Amino acid sequence: MRAVIVSACLLGEACKWSGGSNRDERVIALCEGRPVIAVCPEVAGGLPVPRLPGEIRGGIVINREGESVDRAFREGAAASWARCEGREIACAVLKARSPSCGSGQIYDGTFSGTLTAGDGIFAALVKEHGIPVFTEEETEQARRLLEETDG
Repeated sequence: MRAVIVSACLLGEACKWSGGSNRDERVIALCEGRPVIAVCPEVAGGLPVPRLPGEIRGGIVINREGESVDRAFREGAAASWARCEGREIACAVLKARSPSCGSGQIYDGTFSGTLTAGDGIFAALVKEHGIPVFTEEETEQARRLLEETDG
């Protein structure tokens, strides 16, 4: 059975920028009985919990005070991917709209709640390696893929 890469915050780990989690019972149920690689690229990059929120502006991750935290995001994405390399991976289920894990839509870097098309730093890296990426809002699509790959 192939593993699923999952944002640790969706599994209930308190690694969210605010210090909490984004625990999602749909994601937890999806992962039952399956190998899981839980990742938080932001923590892996050395950022503290809690921390200022970050967004991608002009291809660079900045925090709410306008400081670049891009290096930590990119180093954390690389470190998180290193934990996945060499593993049989079916897909990833990552936190929607996150500057690390967002897939398809992320916040636009204005800290106004405005969305734009794009991927977070880690999600883009996972996709570059040919791994399908879903958000917690797409658990049914992920479930269908897992059923196909397991069958």
